[in-house]
Amino acid sequence: MADRRRLPLNIRVAAAHLENVPDGLERVKGTQARIGASVTDLLRAPDGARDRQLVYGELVTVYENRNGWAFLQSAKDSYAGYVASAALTDPFEATHRVRAPATHAYSADDFKSPECHALSHGSRVQVLGGTGRFAHTNLGFIPARHLSLLGTHEDDPVAVAELFLGTPYLWGGNSRCGIDCSGLVQAALLACGIPCPGDSDMQETDVGSQAPAGDYQRGDLLFWKGHVALVRDTRTLIHANAHDMAVALEPIDAAIARIMEQGDGPVTAHKRLA
Repeated sequence: MADRRRLPLNIRVAAAHLENVPDGLERVKGTQARIGASVTDLLRAPDGARDRQLVYGELVTVYENRNGWAFLQSAKDSYAGYVASAALTDPFEATHRVRAPATHAYSADDFKSPECHALSHGSRVQVLGGTGRFAHTNLGFIPARHLSLLGTHEDDPVAVAELFLGTPYLWGGNSRCGIDCSGLVQAALLACGIPCPGDSDMQETDVGSQAPAGDYQRGDLLFWKGHVALVRDTRTLIHANAHDMAVALEPIDAAIARIMEQGDGPVTAHKRLA
């Protein structure tokens, strides 16, 4: 049975490209939109539990807009769910992504000018021109060094993850304001051009290949039931975790022992990126 998290189908509508759709559902092609809020929750149902989050400028396909809620699918990882309709904006041609942990868009090309928007890592913007230290964007003026051209990638997922050190832990979080274990891994891998789904069980299945037990290399992924961490070096990992309630570094052996002791079991997979 298809995973409902990546299935653009609810009790009323289904994406037109789907096969074996139950009778009575309206088939819709969907329309493109972008996230217009700094960060917004992607919910399991209207007013329901948070599954993930989306940040400004991320591309989505909307299949239904009803009673203030949009049922949609995210372009970056095919995650489907509901966001508040007010969090959407018309599609625009994004040219750059935010590569810093977070940044601001200012009303002028002056760091003392009033800020207009707060943006998290991975946000998409349209650059309209440059003014030296600042890029003129659709939101205002953003420090140019905080942006990277879409299509260019970082080369070290661990270095990207380290940008989030100290970020508060948030279940289902995907931003510098709050992030969870799989959100951190996804942000790190996507910034490096490596496809990555949103949840740790999906990542364990879809990302990397099995690595030799105990042979830890920078960038390896360690999985537990419901948890994932990045190997920083042969002795240390980095992860967003509820023990620290933050993104933190932890000795690998200590993390394995602690997680086992608290009742969450052993490492279930050790994966290596290609």
